[in-house]
Amino acid sequence: MDTSIFLAKLIGPIMLMAGIFVVIYPKRINSLGKEFLASGALLFMSSIITLTAGLSIVNSHNIWALNWRGLITAIGWIAVIAGGARMLLPDAMKNIGDVMLENRMVITVPGILMALIGVYLSYQGYFG
Repeated sequence: MDTSIFLAKLIGPIMLMAGIFVVIYPKRINSLGKEFLASGALLFMSSIITLTAGLSIVNSHNIWALNWRGLITAIGWIAVIAGGARMLLPDAMKNIGDVMLENRMVITVPGILMALIGVYLSYQGYFG
């Protein structure tokens, strides 16, 4: 199986389900976000997991194209940057997270975008 298709089949459904969760459970997301940001251990562990996932994508699929394959690469690089930032700048990331949780639209709009990207990548992976 092509690496792009494999990653689309992996990332697409996860983003779709996570995006739907964010949109339909905003109060739960707010509560989970506060718990997450209050725990230095969770923030650190998520940095390792996110950095590992991002590096895995980038090292196996560094394809820059203006299509769904390029989108997968961009997601990988965003994960590398996010994981590194959480690891090296935990206080700044906590402050950004606190500000984001104060404004529901800052959570809802990316949730909708995540779901749409998830649909697009799932379609490309399973039917494209």
